[in-house]
Amino acid sequence: MRRSGDHTVWRRSGAHSDEYEAARRSFLLGRMVYERRTELGLSQTELAERADMTQPQLSRLEGGGVTPTIPLLERLAAALEVDLVIDFAPRLAA
Repeated sequence: MRRSGDHTVWRRSGAHSDEYEAARRSFLLGRMVYERRTELGLSQTELAERADMTQPQLSRLEGGGVTPTIPLLERLAAALEVDLVIDFAPRLAA
């Protein structure tokens, strides 16, 4: 934080940027699961059963509150009838 005239200017520090990015990724993943689930016309309970998890666990994942393991992602992909694709991509120049 720094002062600029009569106003306070807030900036994200490196640590906060990392936490923000992790939260953003969790939110986006949850959103993808939600969108595919609704495309298939499944309830959270139905998808949770297909993926061998509980409905509250699925709800937290869709809300971006957890970071799933790769085995859970594999079960979700199968339950959602999609392929799981994990990739490394070069960083874009800043």
